[in-house]
Amino acid sequence: MPDSPDAASGSRKDAAVRALADVPRTPGSPKPDPILVADHVIRRFGGLTAVDVEHVEVQRGAITALIGPNGAGKTTFFNLLTGFDTPDTGSWLFNGKDIAGVPSYKVARLGMIRTFQLTKALSKMTVLENMRLGATAQKGERLLASMFGFLWGAQEKAITEKADDLLKRFNMHAKRADFAGELSGGQRKLLEMARALMTDPEMVMLDEPMAGVNPALTQSLLEHIKNLREQGMTVLFVEHDMDMVRDISDWVIVMAQGKVIAEGPPDEVMRDEAVIVAYLGGHHDKALTSTGVSFTEEGEDQ
Repeated sequence: MPDSPDAASGSRKDAAVRALADVPRTPGSPKPDPILVADHVIRRFGGLTAVDVEHVEVQRGAITALIGPNGAGKTTFFNLLTGFDTPDTGSWLFNGKDIAGVPSYKVARLGMIRTFQLTKALSKMTVLENMRLGATAQKGERLLASMFGFLWGAQEKAITEKADDLLKRFNMHAKRADFAGELSGGQRKLLEMARALMTDPEMVMLDEPMAGVNPALTQSLLEHIKNLREQGMTVLFVEHDMDMVRDISDWVIVMAQGKVIAEGPPDEVMRDEAVIVAYLGGHHDKALTSTGVSFTEEGEDQ
């Protein structure tokens, strides 16, 4: 008898925790089954070294948070790994395949999809059209084939059905005919995440998924991110909300001044002296707590 969805989700989270249980709590620690491995990745902007990552691995099937103070190099590192920027030096493997220098659209085709802190929805297209656009290898995209509906009609119907299923899952189906530009910030985040799943990715990279999200949608987004792991995907996300990091992540990687300075389970990382020093060193408005350091700036909206 197959496992229930709840049992499956529990087993996947438990499996991720078990897989990482014996991993050393040191920067660049090797993982038992890494889906992504990066070596000697350096990116300079003039005299500023934005990223200087000697070695980092991301465990397959786990939710990994990438955190650090403002200016730590997190988003730049994301851009490098996904082909949106080019490093000065470095190499990285995705599923054992060297993707250094591979264009972003080819990285996406290989199964690594990312979202952006500032959403990239096409505002003058409907929600459904945005979803359809996310599907790959569409026969109707070719000029000659586009003239003959019988060549692509069945595929477009299947794409539309898949898009509708995802919109229902993300509670966005009622918005399918609305223009994307009419959505709230949180709804655009949901649309971008749903659209990313049109490609059936193996790894989803989320750049500050909670930024600009109405508190009413925060819990919904958290559950959707957890569901990515339940569906067998790997998640790597950048986030400043430490409550979210504690809630959903299996492992945390900390960057400061472009380097990886700490790794480990969320609760352990929050108590790491190197992490506390990194945050307090340049952010004196941070406050120590009984569990380590609170990374929420005073006055910052949650």
